[in-house]
Amino acid sequence: MSEDIKPTIFRRLFERVFPKMPDFFALLTEQCLHVGITAGRLVEFMETGDQNVGQLIRQDEHEADRVKIHNLHTLNEAFSTPIDREDLYRAIIDLDEIVNYCKTTVSEMEVLGLAPDKHCLEMAMHIKLGCDALAQGYSRLSKEPAAAAADADAARKAERRVEKNYRRAIAELFVGDDYIHMFKRREIYRHLSNAADRMANCANTLHDIIVKMC
Repeated sequence: MSEDIKPTIFRRLFERVFPKMPDFFALLTEQCLHVGITAGRLVEFMETGDQNVGQLIRQDEHEADRVKIHNLHTLNEAFSTPIDREDLYRAIIDLDEIVNYCKTTVSEMEVLGLAPDKHCLEMAMHIKLGCDALAQGYSRLSKEPAAAAADADAARKAERRVEKNYRRAIAELFVGDDYIHMFKRREIYRHLSNAADRMANCANTLHDIIVKMC
């Protein structure tokens, strides 16, 4: 009987001194999937202007905060990590910021009395594509990290398309003399551009991780 007990005792002592490393790649993948859901709802909102969808996006922001806090707590408590802590931290924060900018976009459109337009929809669609690429890339890190490089590139490409749409939208916007409307609409475009910037940051972090792993 004592022979059966000893391994269990030793295992418990070992796990107490050297806790099992959390699956950070799975945590980041889950966070990416949450961001992708919000980005999909942003596209739907820009297609329909449905305030019920806008409310779902605002609720998503609270869930995103919960996921962020959980992941940061897990990172802080981890004895060891599979990659640099700084890379994990940056990914967690930037993924959360994408959701924050989606929520801010919808909230300010409501406050400013602005309806979606074609530029908002185009930018939202590219943000969604980029978020999907991030989710696929982070999900590959545990088994085929080198393959995730293509996903990082796809997310960066999506960000560049958002910026191209942003510049085109601004050029069309600042024609005429309705300056109040110009500044209102510019704020919305800027939030979408900021969401894309955070998406690019996540892609850059993903690429940094790939380089260090491969």
